[in-house]
Amino acid sequence: MNKLLLILLGLTQSASTHRRRGIIGLWLILGLNLSLIIITSTARDTRPPSDYVLTIETDRPKAFYQQGERVGFNISLTRKGQPVNSAKIHLRISKDGITPNIHEEDIVITNGKAFTSAVLSEPGFLNGRVDFRVPEENRILSSFAAAAVDPLKIGPSMPPPDDFDEFWASQKERLADSKINLKMTLVDSAYSDLEIYDVQADCFDGIHLSAYLAKPVGAKPASLPATVLCHGAGVASSRMSSVAGWAREGFVAIDFNAHGLPNGQPRSFYTNLYKNELKRYYMRGAKSRETLFFRELFIRLMRATDIVASQPEWDGKILVANGRSQGGGQAIAAAGLDSRVTFIAAQIPALCDHTGIAAGRINGWPKLIPVDANGKPDSDVMKAVRYYDAMNFATRTKADAFFTVGFIDRSCPPTGVYAAYNQLSGDKNIMNHLHTGHVTSEDADKAVRIAVLKHVRQMRNK
Repeated sequence: MNKLLLILLGLTQSASTHRRRGIIGLWLILGLNLSLIIITSTARDTRPPSDYVLTIETDRPKAFYQQGERVGFNISLTRKGQPVNSAKIHLRISKDGITPNIHEEDIVITNGKAFTSAVLSEPGFLNGRVDFRVPEENRILSSFAAAAVDPLKIGPSMPPPDDFDEFWASQKERLADSKINLKMTLVDSAYSDLEIYDVQADCFDGIHLSAYLAKPVGAKPASLPATVLCHGAGVASSRMSSVAGWAREGFVAIDFNAHGLPNGQPRSFYTNLYKNELKRYYMRGAKSRETLFFRELFIRLMRATDIVASQPEWDGKILVANGRSQGGGQAIAAAGLDSRVTFIAAQIPALCDHTGIAAGRINGWPKLIPVDANGKPDSDVMKAVRYYDAMNFATRTKADAFFTVGFIDRSCPPTGVYAAYNQLSGDKNIMNHLHTGHVTSEDADKAVRIAVLKHVRQMRNK
């Protein structure tokens, strides 16, 4: 089971012909680099794949149910394609895939099949997990599935703080009053049809922005839509290939790295920072809204948005915020912070519903709120994180949006993603990946591109 599993991606809510299989033995590296990596639970196991195949799937192709409705889970175990008889499977049913479990037991497979069911009496996600210990191979196979229970009715776990707007207005004012010291240096690249710049700029409180910006050669003033491209979790250079791709679609594009680091350094430079000075950077300063890492990240986000919007080629009308995971959360925040943003493209967004625990559900990435021995959440952290919740920024924008979500995503849980999605008031669509965790796919990237370009056409026709 050491084979990378890149299957079962790109499933949409309407794709009823796809199979509803959980990904066997799939675990995710949480909070890593811009490319989302998936590995199996036995990635270091050099043995050949097991003869056994274990699956769990919901009894409806789209996996959508109503509150109080019984959700069925079909379980299958085969060996070399043949049904297994009288095998013991460990079953867990839970809300959001976390303890306490709604139901847990050992069940016996008969003729390769078993069935179980459970009920969730509130909007959310009901998760099923099965484990099978392979006696001949000394390994455990696992499979996962999830059912969406009235997901469009999932509400916020907590409202925005009373002074949410006041706080962010003060940050914007400080940014506007600070010296930008903007330096844009044209860089040599393989993209002869584009102008690509290394961008360095200051913010305030010692916060620095480092980015790449690209535009088509010879673009006329006020002729191009703009996009700001936000990074997922990790430590890396800004991405020249990303701005080049969108510039070739006719955008003026900016891509900034999360830490204000110099661009184009050897990989070892960023890896060393990730392992040392910036290790678990996303957990830093969580006791206060003034010290939490995401404050400096969102300040960089606002500066990057201002810079791309200041380019003479921007049409002054269309501005897209785009990102995955941590970048997806930033894309939502960008729209909440700046009314010029007209479209949000957020793939498997993080930073959604930090305070899920207040409503008896899972917290969104990076799960900032610690609990004590009695399960009581840290009140200081709970207070601070609300100023950086994409769910709250979603209430402050009228931008249109396109989201993707993984039903068995434990990093950026679908409950939190839907809690943020449901707060948006503009035209919106969400692409449901029934069988995937914290991963993206070519299908999702293609869907984002289609949605963004459709938005551009619609805005130009207004």
